[in-house]
Amino acid sequence: MDLRTRTSLFCGALALAIAVSILLRGRLRRAQILFAAFAADVGLWYLAQWLYLFVRADVWARFTAVLAVLLPQFGLHLFEAIVPSQKRPALLRVAGALLILMLILVLSPQQGEGWARGAVFLYVFGLLTAGLWSLLRRGNQSASRAVQRRVRFLVLIGALAAVFTLADFLWFIGAPLPPVGAVLSIVFLFVLSESMIRRRLVDLYDTLGQLLVSTALAFCLAGIFYVCVVLIGAFDTMYLAAILALIVILVLFEPLREKVDSYIHKAFFRERVDLERAVGKARTELVHTLQIEAMQQVVLSALEASHRVTGAALYLRDPVGDVFELGAAFGPTAPPRLDRASARPLVDRLEKWTSVVLEEVAAEASELREAGRASEAEADERVLAAAEVLGPFKKGVCLAVRSESRDVVGVMVIVDDRMQDAFSPDEVALLEALALQIGVVVENSRQYRRMQERDRLAALGQMAAGMAHEIKNPLGAIKGAAQLLSEPDTQSRLQASDREFLSIIVEEVDRLDRVVGAVLHYARPNPGEIGPVDVNAVIKRTLLLLASDHAAQGNFETDLEEGLPLARADAELLRQILINLVRNAVESAPSDSTVDISSRRRARADGGAWVEIAVRDRGPGIAPHVVKDLFVPFFTTKPKGTGLGLAISRRIVEDMAGLIEVSSQEGQGATFTVLLPVAEDPLLAPRFEAPRADPAASAGSGASAPSASEAEPAVPAGEPLTRPL
Repeated sequence: MDLRTRTSLFCGALALAIAVSILLRGRLRRAQILFAAFAADVGLWYLAQWLYLFVRADVWARFTAVLAVLLPQFGLHLFEAIVPSQKRPALLRVAGALLILMLILVLSPQQGEGWARGAVFLYVFGLLTAGLWSLLRRGNQSASRAVQRRVRFLVLIGALAAVFTLADFLWFIGAPLPPVGAVLSIVFLFVLSESMIRRRLVDLYDTLGQLLVSTALAFCLAGIFYVCVVLIGAFDTMYLAAILALIVILVLFEPLREKVDSYIHKAFFRERVDLERAVGKARTELVHTLQIEAMQQVVLSALEASHRVTGAALYLRDPVGDVFELGAAFGPTAPPRLDRASARPLVDRLEKWTSVVLEEVAAEASELREAGRASEAEADERVLAAAEVLGPFKKGVCLAVRSESRDVVGVMVIVDDRMQDAFSPDEVALLEALALQIGVVVENSRQYRRMQERDRLAALGQMAAGMAHEIKNPLGAIKGAAQLLSEPDTQSRLQASDREFLSIIVEEVDRLDRVVGAVLHYARPNPGEIGPVDVNAVIKRTLLLLASDHAAQGNFETDLEEGLPLARADAELLRQILINLVRNAVESAPSDSTVDISSRRRARADGGAWVEIAVRDRGPGIAPHVVKDLFVPFFTTKPKGTGLGLAISRRIVEDMAGLIEVSSQEGQGATFTVLLPVAEDPLLAPRFEAPRADPAASAGSGASAPSASEAEPAVPAGEPLTRPL
C-alpha cells in the first residue's frame, strides 16, 4: 500500500473512534449525537477511500461520493443544534433540496466525470462554509459573551478542519497532493469532539494548544527522520541512517519542544503569557519584601498590569482568626471583611485545598444533583452560599494564603467577569504559587515585627536601667528638699505663692516618678504568678476597688457569663489591666454615660477556647488613623499622658499567652477586649473568691463605695491607659 492508502485507513479508524467515544459519554444531547454522526461519516469516508485505493472497485468510489454528499447535511444540523434558531433556517431547506440532486448525480453513470466531481466538491464545501458563517452570525447575536467566545472558537476550529479536509479532498478530483491534510483534519476533528463534552472554554484552549504543540513537534521530527533516512541514507546504509536520525531526534527533542511550545503559546495564548510574566515578576520582587503594605502593592499591581483579571482582593486574617480584613483590592468593590462564621464552608474547603474555583463548584453541584447524589451536592451548595459574602467576587477563584504551619492566614480572590470559566488549571496553579509566596511574606513580616519589638525592648531596658539611677535619685533629693521647705516651721516664713510653687514641685516630682516607674515596668515587667483564675471574681473585685477611686467612679453595667471556665492568668496583673481599661473608659465617655463590662467564653480558630473580657464605653470613639498606633509605646493624645498604658497592658496579656484587641467606630464608642486562654485544669481552685456584694449589680446605678473593712486601696500601676478624646 502507498502512503495515501495507509493514511486513509489510519484516519478512518481514528474518526470512527472519536465518534464512538462521544456516544459512550453517558447522557447525550442532540448536538453530541449529530457530531457523532458527522465524525462517523468522516471515518467511513476515509475507510471507503482506503478500500477504493486498495481494491480499485467502482462501488467504493460511489460509496465515497455518497458519504461526501451526506457530510454537509450532518454538519448543518450540528451547527443548528449548537446555537438553535427560532425557526427553521432557509439554509437547511436549500441543503435538503440539493441533497436529492447530489445523490442522483453521484449514483448516475456520470459520477466519474470531472464536472460531476467538481459539482460535488462545490456542494460539500459551499454548504459547510455557509453553515459556519451562519453559526458565527447567530453566536455574535447572543447576549452571552461566553456563548460568543465559544462559537468563535468552534467556527475557527471547524474552518481549519474544513480547509485541511479540502486540501485532502482535492485528490478526489485528480490533484496529486500528499495526505498531510487528512492527518490535520483528524486533529481538528478531535478538538471539535472535545468542545462537545467540555464546558470550560479555557480547557478547550488548553487542548488546542497541546495538540498544536504535539502536531508541530511531530512534523518537525518526521522531517528530521525523512532527511536522515531518505535523503542522506540509502538502502545499504538505512540502519545507520535510522540510528543517526534517532540520535538527532533525542538531542533536539526537548529544546525543540520548548521552542515550539513557546511560539504557539505566544501566538494563541497571549493573555496567559502576560499573566505568567506578571506573576513571575511579582514573585521575584516578593523575595525581597518584608512589609505587608509593600507586598499588597506588588501583587495587585502585577495582576492589574497583566490585563488577565478584571478584579482581585486580598484578605488577611486577624490574630484572633475570626475575621479576614481586606488589605487591598482593585476592580469591583470588595467587601471590607470576611466573617469566618458566615463564610465557614468556604474557609473550611480552603483549609483542605489550595484553591477553590467557584464556577467549577457550581457545575459540580449541578452534575451531582442530576446524578441523584444530593448529600454531596449540598456540600458544594453550602460553599456557594458562603461565597455570596464575596459580592462581585462570588464567581471567581479563591486562593488560600498559608503560613509555615499550613494555617490559612489570608484569602486572595481573583475574578475575570468578561467570560465564564475564565481560568485554566495551569493558570490556577500559577496563582496558587503566587498565593504560597504571599504566605511566606506574611510569615516573614510577622517574624520581622517580633524581632523589631524584641530589639526595641532590649534598648528600652538598657535605657530604663540608666534612668533608674540617673533620674530617680535626683528626683528623691528634689522632693526631699521641697518637703523640707514645706514643714510647718518653715511655711510660716514663706509667702502664699512660694507654698503653691512647692506643692507644684512635689506634685510634678511624683508624676515624673510614676513615668519612670511605668517605663521600668514596660521594659522589665513582672511575670507574675500564672495560674487558674476566676475572671468573674476578678472583675467584681476590681469594681469594688474602683468604687473608692473618685477619678474612676462612673455608671457600670456588667454582663458576666455564668459557669465561665477558669482562665490562665495572674489575678493581680489582670486586675491592674482592668483598672486601667475602666479608668480610660470613664474618662473617654460623657459624665452621665455607662461603661459596660462583660465576660464570656469564646471559641478559638484552632478548636480551643478563650475567656473574653470586654470593656465598652459610649464615648466619641477612636479615629481609624489613631487605632493602628494605640499600642505603640509613648503614643498618646492626652496632654499629660505617657503613652505607656496600652503598651504595658498588651505586654502583660501577651506574657499570659493572651491577646488584647480594640474595635471602634467614630461616634459609637470603643470596645477593648482581653482574651485569655482557658486553664488546662478547670478543677483547680480559683485564686480569687468572689466578694459577697456586687457593686455593679444594679445596672446604671453606679458603684457604691465599700466599707472600710472591705475596700482595698486602688493600686494604679503606671499611668492610666492613653485614649484619644
